[in-house]
Amino acid sequence: MEGLTGIVAIVMIFGMPTAAIAMYTFYRVRKLRTEERLAAMQRGVTVPMEAELSEGARSRRHGILCIAGAVGYMLTFSIIARLEPDALIAAAFGAIPFTLGLGFLLDSVLIRRDARAA
Repeated sequence: MEGLTGIVAIVMIFGMPTAAIAMYTFYRVRKLRTEERLAAMQRGVTVPMEAELSEGARSRRHGILCIAGAVGYMLTFSIIARLEPDALIAAAFGAIPFTLGLGFLLDSVLIRRDARAA
């Protein structure tokens, strides 16, 4: 368990600043896009708005991301369980985002079916 603590500490030390930098970059890019769009509108240039995803497409995207994250989480803790058998308990918690992802995919299918029926 002591070796695992060191790995977790290193991941946290490098992961936290990386996440903060990623969030700031995302914020900055959105702000620059907004300023660019406003400047173009003031000059009288027509700016095409980005098409937003439909509700079904958003549900499908969230489902895929939840399932992928859950599989990665469970694989990680399954590999760790080779050294520390108690890690399988943590791997079992990957079932929560996995089932959420399945729910999102089911929602996407139901939205598509309702759209065809209407």
